[in-house]
Amino acid sequence: MTDTRPAEPSKPTVEQEGAASQDVMTPTGPLEADTADASGKPASLWSDAWDDLRRRPLFIGSAVLILILVLMAIFPQIFSPIDPYDARTCVLANARSAPSAAHWFGTDNQGCDVYARTIYGARISIIVGICTTLATTLFGGLLGLIAGFAGGITDSLLSRCTEIFFAIPSVLGALLLLTVLPSSVWTVVLALAIIGWPMIFRITRAAVISAKSQDYVLAARALGAGRLRLMFRHILPNALAPVIVIATINLGTYIAAEAALSFLGVGIQSPDISWGLMIADARERFLEAFGPLLFPAFFLSLTVLAFIMLGDAVRDALDPKLR
Repeated sequence: MTDTRPAEPSKPTVEQEGAASQDVMTPTGPLEADTADASGKPASLWSDAWDDLRRRPLFIGSAVLILILVLMAIFPQIFSPIDPYDARTCVLANARSAPSAAHWFGTDNQGCDVYARTIYGARISIIVGICTTLATTLFGGLLGLIAGFAGGITDSLLSRCTEIFFAIPSVLGALLLLTVLPSSVWTVVLALAIIGWPMIFRITRAAVISAKSQDYVLAARALGAGRLRLMFRHILPNALAPVIVIATINLGTYIAAEAALSFLGVGIQSPDISWGLMIADARERFLEAFGPLLFPAFFLSLTVLAFIMLGDAVRDALDPKLR
């Protein structure tokens, strides 16, 4: 006799069950990617961005240039054996001399070495740029995070206050502040930070509003996550990308702004050395000696351009739409 019972359906294999489960899996957050690295760990937006940046010549070139400028600011004595803050290194009889083996960039109106002053001038410019960027990013970013997350009347009040600062012209506002405050590096930082934070506020607020409506935030809220955990664990990390891009570009802008204020006579004052102050001192005798104006202007332009290029490269790496 033959067995006429119907055959039992075959059970799926382990491999088939795994394949079926992978078809319905979704990433748990925007920072996780669909691919995994060589170690089997899921790739993130930041690791993908870093891998992309390392392959960009624009990023490598600008980063190397910025590293050299930072080393100049921290260890200027490595690049120049002459200390321009020592009055004995300035010889009035050698004023406005042409570039030579002894003075690579020539001398200025007081007979001081232009190359040494240009190297030491990087310190104040870098300090102003970095400190102003940190101040505006921390202050504007925190207020933007609060406004975007809280919404309602808190968002309205902070946004209206920001619009008041936006209504003040940047250069005019800095000029007014610096004419009232005593001249120093930190007053320049304060003036630039006061007029610069509203931009970071708006960008952070918009990024937070976009991030807080994502599914992973709603899921964390449903699981009972508190306000602080939602803000700093789930929302802020995913709203940082546009803030980092703008902050990087703004750093170069603040360096240029410090030079402009020093050129106008309300920024850095002697005996401190600033590229803008050097350009202001040399403009009247430019036809007699081009070095005191040309070389600090070149270094200033190169520094601003380096930070702008770095910001562009970071933006392209962090924005998936541009890949």
